[in-house]
Amino acid sequence: MARVTGGAAPHVVAVVAFDEVQLLDVTGPAEVFTTANGYGARYDVRIVSTTGADVRTSSGVRVGVDGGPESLPRRVGTVVVPGRKDWRRAVADRDLVAFAGGLADRSKRVASVCAGAFVLAESGVLDGRRTATHWKLAGELAAAYPEVRVEADPVFVRDGNVVTSAGVTAGIDLALALVEEDHGPDVARDVARELVVFMARPGGQSQFSARLTPRESGHPVVRRVMDAVGADPGAPYGLDALARDAGVSARHLTRLFRSEIGMTPGQYLESVRLEAAQALLEAGSDPVEEVAGRSGFGSAETMRRTFQNTLGVSPTVYRARFRTTAVAEPGG
Repeated sequence: MARVTGGAAPHVVAVVAFDEVQLLDVTGPAEVFTTANGYGARYDVRIVSTTGADVRTSSGVRVGVDGGPESLPRRVGTVVVPGRKDWRRAVADRDLVAFAGGLADRSKRVASVCAGAFVLAESGVLDGRRTATHWKLAGELAAAYPEVRVEADPVFVRDGNVVTSAGVTAGIDLALALVEEDHGPDVARDVARELVVFMARPGGQSQFSARLTPRESGHPVVRRVMDAVGADPGAPYGLDALARDAGVSARHLTRLFRSEIGMTPGQYLESVRLEAAQALLEAGSDPVEEVAGRSGFGSAETMRRTFQNTLGVSPTVYRARFRTTAVAEPGG
């Protein structure tokens, strides 16, 4: 991989590779660090595997590695642990877990990309630490490793010398943050411009997630209310009316919702309306005011506040990002 020569000793970045690893988890951070070398950084990026043998990624592309554990210096600057979609297979690989944990012990800084957090969690590196992973996997990480403090929305999370990122391309965001930490914002900004990526991605993972809200409940009262709200999120619901229709008191309905799905009826209603608004924005071209009315928010300002507080972006920006990949023609 990339080598730098002359002057002070370079900062060694060891990127762990293994069969079925996601390709961009490996190459995204590597590209950021090596690009930074063109702007004054001194990173020695090495792709390493447990045996020193090349690996085949999840996309079928083979990646050549620079060696195994013996190819690295005693002290490593940064270790990056990527992930694979089937994280259970990764954590069942005892050699991989031991390799990643051992590298973490001899590194100044530890990072993971996407499901790589599971490997670090299995090795004990993430015990008691705030951690990010792909939004689809956040619940599974929290369930499998209750001692890890999982945060579902951030693109990356720093806790001491451990930095963990969300899925796939978020490894680029993470690497840019590490370059900025090492060499300042000007170098990181130059790298971002060359790679044509955001210096800091606007908003968190929530804007990309499909359905973060719990949807399952075995309780007939809760299920009845959920079905009613889901069938017509734009209707003028109130807590008392929902409870009356369900045949229980407002207090009891709130208690049932909290115990069954971890939120109040009002919070659940807002989440359903948010999803309805997202779908309308993605699929059509109705004015924001009309989308707000149809999805039950009542006003564009109320919807805007909900989008900003929950997704970190406005309805207009959300539509621009997720409606289409087509580029508008000049004058169109």
